[in-house]
Amino acid sequence: MASIFTKIVNGDIPCYKVAETDAFLAFLDVNPNSKGHTLCIPKKEVDKIFDLDEETYNGLMSFSRQVAIAIEKTIPCKRVGVSVIGLEVPHVHVHLIPLHSMEDARFTTKAKLSSEEFQEIAKAINANL
Repeated sequence: MASIFTKIVNGDIPCYKVAETDAFLAFLDVNPNSKGHTLCIPKKEVDKIFDLDEETYNGLMSFSRQVAIAIEKTIPCKRVGVSVIGLEVPHVHVHLIPLHSMEDARFTTKAKLSSEEFQEIAKAINANL
């Protein structure tokens, strides 16, 4: 069965798209730790990050770096944190989280945003790529 992220890649579920290439997709986390929290995924469904082939792994990291730089230009924050946990969805995903404090990295407090705010943030980050 396809993961929720594969359904997003296939267009079966909408997302707030930030960036896309032939192999990768970046979109806003709908349950964000902080404003601008973005997920970067390979379009190919693989459960664990270290099961990716080397080319896809390196490509995902490079893609994530480009998105993180755009986030930092867009969202006022001390830095953009990176986290790869992978327990919630069985599809490799890199969390890029604008950090204001360590609390933003702990996945315990969530930001509440409207659909319009998500759309504005996604467009703003994309404009800085």
